[in-house]
Amino acid sequence: MPYFLCKLIPPRKTFNTDLTEAEARVMKEHSAYWAELAARGTAIAVGPVLDPSGVWGVAICALRDGENIEALTGNDPVMKQGLGFRVESYPMPSIILRTAADRQPG
Repeated sequence: MPYFLCKLIPPRKTFNTDLTEAEARVMKEHSAYWAELAARGTAIAVGPVLDPSGVWGVAICALRDGENIEALTGNDPVMKQGLGFRVESYPMPSIILRTAADRQPG
């Protein structure tokens, strides 16, 4: 199963503090899109990264047969709306995942 790290770069460094109402609506669609991918098991982890040089988003994905990282990221509402976001995707040749036992409390 191929794994990828995807980096979503917003159109400006101040995006997280000054997004417009229209951008906020698309970001809700973006969150719902990735939540669905997480529910399917394609997205392993997704969220914002509070980089001091500018916030960006990260997704770690596990692709199944027939899935394509470019199609996956290209179908993200923020990309389809043409808001000036960029995506960088990098293959991960190996990955260590927590087991179910690791996630149990105490």
